Amino acid sequence: MKILVTGGAGFIGSAVIRQYINETHHEIVNLDLLTYAGNLESLSGVDINDRYQFVQIDIRDKHAVEDIFQQHQPDVVMHLAAESHVDRSIDAPADFILTNIVGTYNLLNVSKNYWENLQPEKQSQFRFHHISTDEVYGDLGANDFFTETTRYDPSSPYSASKASSDHLVRSWYRTYGLPIIITNCSNNYGCYQFPEKLIPLIILNGMAGKPLPIYGKGNQIRDWLHVDDHARALRLVLEKGAIGETYNIGGHNEKTNLEVVKTICALLDQCFPESPNKPHESLITHVKDRPGHDVRYAIDAKKISNDLDWIPQETFTTGIEKTVKWYIDNQVWCQRVLDGSYRGERLGLGESTKNHNK
Repeated sequence: MKILVTGGAGFIGSAVIRQYINETHHEIVNLDLLTYAGNLESLSGVDINDRYQFVQIDIRDKHAVEDIFQQHQPDVVMHLAAESHVDRSIDAPADFILTNIVGTYNLLNVSKNYWENLQPEKQSQFRFHHISTDEVYGDLGANDFFTETTRYDPSSPYSASKASSDHLVRSWYRTYGLPIIITNCSNNYGCYQFPEKLIPLIILNGMAGKPLPIYGKGNQIRDWLHVDDHARALRLVLEKGAIGETYNIGGHNEKTNLEVVKTICALLDQCFPESPNKPHESLITHVKDRPGHDVRYAIDAKKISNDLDWIPQETFTTGIEKTVKWYIDNQVWCQRVLDGSYRGERLGLGESTKNHNK
């Protein structure tokens, strides 16, 4: 099977590709624009495999997408390409609208035209798998969980753009019959994550003795999902998921942001017992909260568990320990990432600047 993966140089996309190349015989075509968060070093070793191809294109360019479909003739599409950081969407929402909505529209339209012209056997096997987020559901009460039927109520430009793309994908199924599947995941963490996100930022700042910023009191709750568990779930959904269905993917690991940061600090204390910054909790700094910050996300993953027999393999304890150790052992990768446009500065203050565009 030939799988077209968009955004394959990103955090989740690269995890999916690494698994496909290392654990299966499928062919992968990776489409990525290589914006600030795309990093081909995340695919080191994979990139020399003859079942892997990389093409640098912008999914907002319809003609370029059409050329890729005609050249590579994919059997299925896994659409992960997206602008994904909430803080950046607050400062510079235009890129999120163009990539997440217009880019998804282009992929859907090209996929539909391509699918309609396939031979019957190939047509019956084709899938368009759209990977989305639990943030489309908005804020959550203290005791509730997001299900596949939860009403959409996005709070940020990022989540609104992803909600829009979800609706587009469903409409292409209802209107045109395009065989689609949608997944909505909770917060991912793990190796190769760009350090604007909470966990890698805290790890790298802690190692460097820099302040560890926490929005507000740090009582925001997220359900944490290890990226390798997520990648396994995405592969399973593509293989066995029902056409037209949505599957929520969660890690069953609800933690406040403050709990997450303190856990990382404790691990850094263990790894660097002679550190002048020990205890690393002393670096914690509470900063002004993000505008429109949702308090709690938590996913009910019963559907994917019951229908497809998926459960996460990593607990938060095992996953965060592996993650901290990976960043400690891969400081060359981290430094190369930090040598780019992002320097660990505060984003999401609602102040649009050129540095926040890409």
